[in-house]
Amino acid sequence: MSSICFYFQVHQPLRIKKYKVFDVGNDPEYFNDAGDNLTNNRMIMEKVANKSYLPTNKLLLELLNRHPEFRISFSLSGIFLEQIENDFPEVLKSFQDLVKTGRAEILSETYYHSLSFIYSREEFRKQVEMHRKKVKKLFGVTTEVFRNTELIFNNEVAQEAERMGYKGVIAEGADHILGWRSPNFVYKSPGAKNIKLLLKNYKLSDDIAFRFSEKGWEAHPLMADTFSSWVSAHNGNGDLINLFMDYETFGEHQWEDSGIFGFLEKLPEEVLKHPDNNFVTPSEAIDRYNDLGEIDFPHFVSWADEERDLSAWRSNDLQEDALAKIYSLEEPVLRTKDKGLIETWRRLQTSDHFYYMCTKFFNDGDVHKYFSPYESPYDAFINFMNALNDLKIRINEKLGTIKPKKRGRPKKEIDSVIEKDDHYHNPNLIIELNKKKKHIIDLRKEGKLKKIKQQ
Repeated sequence: MSSICFYFQVHQPLRIKKYKVFDVGNDPEYFNDAGDNLTNNRMIMEKVANKSYLPTNKLLLELLNRHPEFRISFSLSGIFLEQIENDFPEVLKSFQDLVKTGRAEILSETYYHSLSFIYSREEFRKQVEMHRKKVKKLFGVTTEVFRNTELIFNNEVAQEAERMGYKGVIAEGADHILGWRSPNFVYKSPGAKNIKLLLKNYKLSDDIAFRFSEKGWEAHPLMADTFSSWVSAHNGNGDLINLFMDYETFGEHQWEDSGIFGFLEKLPEEVLKHPDNNFVTPSEAIDRYNDLGEIDFPHFVSWADEERDLSAWRSNDLQEDALAKIYSLEEPVLRTKDKGLIETWRRLQTSDHFYYMCTKFFNDGDVHKYFSPYESPYDAFINFMNALNDLKIRINEKLGTIKPKKRGRPKKEIDSVIEKDDHYHNPNLIIELNKKKKHIIDLRKEGKLKKIKQQ
């Protein structure tokens, strides 16, 4: 028997606008770009909603009504839910209509799509609870299965999820973890007694998410009956096929003219032609199938890049410095008890900010560049650090460690504040300055000034 488990990640970050050094101490809004730029969050959401969310939700609702056996699942980040709740009610309603069928499951995650599990367990628990409450408020359901940001997982994630009351976690079926084993079974994690693991079949998932429109691919154009035959071939060699992917696969990454919607429309019918095939939600898979034994995730694994590790967010000094700085503000920002400052701090934790700073080359670098709204990782870093330094000033003003002043400080005073931040004097900080040739150089070796200035 092959049970197909569809899971879709739905997330849109709040991108930081072009935030110059002269904005520090003057402009407390980092996410409000209203121009014709890729950092205009409302504009991006509207575009993706019209190309992907609305047409795909409409099609899935038709398929759920047409095929009672069909099942799907989503994780919708809290930052995504905020945006559609406030500005795109028709998008929210389209997701609510899917959940009302009883055959579309919502999974838990960190509210701000953050890396908090790695840096602060207390913050992680708060964000997961925030997300649970938001899902309950908007959809009237209680989440039972957890997925960490970008499927970042190790044994400790399973143990923490079990303590928080979840019965299952989904993760990447990475080859270096699985070894000879198959991702097409349910597993359990060492140190967690009752929680079960569902692992992504990345080969079949990526056939849809990445290779679907590649004209040079031997299976192009991929038809629903062909893909269904690949699924059916696993009958007798596995319990379930976990197809995990970004929801924007439909209409945004794979455009409508690629045939992706026609493929999706035919897929349930073709899969169900085989009498041993069916669809399940993650919760149904966990309830239906026994685990095949333990599988050890001794270190972090994710579904990002070829390495399937943390390097998409933590592979250079820019990323490490930015991450260390944002989480170092946890104690002081919480001490302010200022809801606005705490929310801004959490929005700056969103993993996308650090993903944009990645300086990888080759295929992975192309993927990062595709998703980034900035010209280079350097630009992403500068915008983030400028916003972060403004936030630090606002925190210190709130705590009374510096005297509050009106926004619109003279340039000389802004420079003096910025120079006090040790980031601008880090002798080991490596920055990408040659954007076209992608050369990484050391500022000190080049005889540059200690203070980094906006280009």
